[in-house]
Amino acid sequence: MGIGKKSKNIGKIAEGKTKETVGRAVGNESLEGKGRAQKMKGKVKQAVEKGKDTFRH
Repeated sequence: MGIGKKSKNIGKIAEGKTKETVGRAVGNESLEGKGRAQKMKGKVKQAVEKGKDTFRH
């Protein structure tokens, strides 16, 4: 996995986690849901990249 893609995916996960936490803290369900979705999207992309690496080697 390329370092750029890995760090981008980790950034998306962290950003989603932050949004989810802030949304929960202020009682904004929409922000919390968007954060949860963004976090999952980052995790899925991370898994896809790891799968690609497995088949390359």
